[in-house]
Amino acid sequence: MTPDWIAVDWGTSQVRAWAMHGDTPLAVARSDAGMGTLSPGDFEAALLTLVQDWLPDSPIAVVICGMAGARQGWQEAPYASVPCAPDAGGCVRPQVHDPRLDVRILAGLKQDRPADVMRGEETQIAGVLAQDPRFDGVLCLPGTHTKWVQVSAGEVVSFRTSMTGEIFALLANQSVLRHGLSDGWDDAAFADAVAEAMARPEALAVRLFGLRAEGLLHGLSGPTARARLSGLLIGAELAALRPYWLGQRVAIIGDAPLCDTYAAALTAQGLAPQMIDASKATLSGLTAAHAKT
Repeated sequence: MTPDWIAVDWGTSQVRAWAMHGDTPLAVARSDAGMGTLSPGDFEAALLTLVQDWLPDSPIAVVICGMAGARQGWQEAPYASVPCAPDAGGCVRPQVHDPRLDVRILAGLKQDRPADVMRGEETQIAGVLAQDPRFDGVLCLPGTHTKWVQVSAGEVVSFRTSMTGEIFALLANQSVLRHGLSDGWDDAAFADAVAEAMARPEALAVRLFGLRAEGLLHGLSGPTARARLSGLLIGAELAALRPYWLGQRVAIIGDAPLCDTYAAALTAQGLAPQMIDASKATLSGLTAAHAKT
């Protein structure tokens, strides 16, 4: 195996790397050495541990997106201001000690009013546009911090971030609701909760405690409670971000099962969201960045 270059997606909790030949991945490696576990001086060693077996004797380009470019990361890559192309920020090149590494860290995007930022998602957006340059609509990127991104004429026009995923994790694992949740799912309960939250998003906090009360008084099952919790939070998110999806072409970038829940919620609103694989979008965006750097 002789890769031409190496693609890396560096998240907060995990990192993935691909040995690339042109636009074709030859191998993939993963580790738990995400940005949150490292200090700036640790990144090169973590990268070498991951890709050591792929390195030739001469320098090889390593193109990195995500949290390696954060303020707490390897080296901060300044944000580009929207509206702009998703790759408008270019890259920074951190100093490395191993002469076989030629590292480029891609920049993120920022929005001044209302204030918002992204790192990593811009590369997936660039990947979508590399495959479909005429895409005009909204991209939804579900995750810990879900992004809703308006794209037109090859540019990110505006975006908003919802902390729905993080709020779900906090409530499910650290709040009183944890006592009534269990693995499993209830599609009907999820759909009903989405509709309830969209109809009265201001009642969210009251409806959340209702999950605990229903479990104690009426035997609400763990899987149903879990589905209702997800539905209430996603419904409130859709209500808050209605201008981003109402009457729009919407594509969802991500992986099952989380993206399936967003697709179900949007389908119930009369939309037909397109599903885009997150890994393919990331690799397409990294490949386009490699061609430019």
